[in-house]
Amino acid sequence: MDRRAPTVAATAPPLATPDPGLGERVRRLRNARGLTQTELAEARVSKEYISQIETGKTRPTSQTLEWLADRLGVDTHYLADGVSDRDHREHEAVVSRAEDAVGEKRYGDAVDLIGGLSRAPASPELHLRALFAESWGRMYLGELKPALDRLERARAVAAGDAFGDVHRAEVLYRLACCRYKLNHVEQALNDFSAALELADRSGESCDRLRAHILEWRSRCYRRHRDWEAAREDIDRALELAEALSDDETIAHVHFQASLVAERNGSWAQARTYSQRAKELYEAVDDPVNVGRLLNNLGCLSFLLGHKDQAVEQLKDAFRIALEVGDPADGAQAVSSLADVHLRSGELELAERQARHALEILDGRVDYLSEIGMATIVLGRALMGQGRLDEAEQAFTGAETSFTELSSISHTALAWTARGDLALERGDVRGAGELFRRAAEALQENVF
Repeated sequence: MDRRAPTVAATAPPLATPDPGLGERVRRLRNARGLTQTELAEARVSKEYISQIETGKTRPTSQTLEWLADRLGVDTHYLADGVSDRDHREHEAVVSRAEDAVGEKRYGDAVDLIGGLSRAPASPELHLRALFAESWGRMYLGELKPALDRLERARAVAAGDAFGDVHRAEVLYRLACCRYKLNHVEQALNDFSAALELADRSGESCDRLRAHILEWRSRCYRRHRDWEAAREDIDRALELAEALSDDETIAHVHFQASLVAERNGSWAQARTYSQRAKELYEAVDDPVNVGRLLNNLGCLSFLLGHKDQAVEQLKDAFRIALEVGDPADGAQAVSSLADVHLRSGELELAERQARHALEILDGRVDYLSEIGMATIVLGRALMGQGRLDEAEQAFTGAETSFTELSSISHTALAWTARGDLALERGDVRGAGELFRRAAEALQENVF
C-alpha cells in the first residue's frame, strides 16, 4: 500500500470556499436571460419575493427552487449550490475515492485526491466528508498543523443546520486525535470527553464512534498514568465494539487493552490481547496494524523470556512496515530490536539500530515518545561501551523530547538514566538527587 508523501504541499491552502451564493446566481442568470424581476416572477410569486431571494433575505423552498431553475434554464443543483449535477457527481466520486484511500491507509493518495478539487464541494455534507478525509490523511502523514486547520474548518461546517450532535461529536473526536498526536494531551482529553457527551446525548445510534472515542481517550489516561480510568474506557469500548460485531474496531480496542495490561505488569494478559488483535487485523486484511501488533508482541515475548521469538517478530514487523511504505512504524520496530540487543548485552548492535531508528524519525513531532525511547537506548548502549560524554548528550536529548511530550513518567526515565550515568562517573550525590526526582515523579498520582 502506498503511504507516500502527498504531491500537494503541507502548506497548501485549504479547499476553496463556495461561490457568492444563491441570490447572486439568480440575479446573474436573470440578467443573462434579459428578464426583469417582474418577468421572472410571472404570476407564481411577487417581484418583491424575487428581490428578497436576490438580496439573500430569504431562501426559496425546494419546490420554488426547482421552478426557478427551470425558468432560468439551469439544473437545480447549480442554482442551489453553484455546482452542476455533473460537477456534484464528480465531487462525490472524488470524495468517495479519498475515503476509500484513507480506509486502505493510502494517506498520500487521499490528500492528493482532495487537493485536486478545484473548489470545495458545495454540498455541506460532501464538504465535511472531504475535510475529514484530507485531515485524517494529513494527520497520519505527520502533517499535524495542516490537519488541525482542516478540522477547524470542519467544525465551522458542522455548526450548520444540516448537521446534528453526532456530526459535531465526530469533529471533536478527530480534533482530539490530532491534538493527542501533537502532544496536547490535556486539550485532547477535554475534546474526547466533550465528543462523548455529545454522542451520548444525541439519542442516535453511534456506538462505533463512541467506541473509538473511548479507545483514544484511554491513551490520554495512560499518558496521565491513570491506569484505572484507562482500563474503564477500554472495557466500555470493547463492550460497544463486540455488540456491533465490528472486527476492526474490536481489534483496535484489543490493541489498546494490551498496552494497558502491559503497563500494569500483566504481560501474559497483554500478549493474549495482542494475539487476538493480530488475528482480527489479519481477518480484515490490515497489514499496517498487523505489523504494529508484531512490534508489540515482540516486546512482550522478550519480557516473557522468549528472545529468539521476540527478534523474529520484530524483524517481521520491520519487513511489513517496509512493504506498506510506513517508515515510522519501521523505525519503532528497529528501536524495539535495539532495546532487545541492549538488554542482551549486544551494545554495538543496539547502538547501530537505535541510531537507525532516530534517523528515520528525525523531525516527526508526532513520535516524540518513540524518539525519546530510542535515544535512551542509544545512551545506555554508549554508556555500556564507556563513552560517557556521548551518553550524556543522548540522555539530555531524551529528556528534551520527553519534556515536549509533557509526560512526567517518560521524563523520569531520562532522570533515571542520568542517575545511572552519574554513578558510572562516581557522582553518588548527583545520582541520588536524580533517582529521588524520578521516584517522586513516578508516585501514583492522577494528574
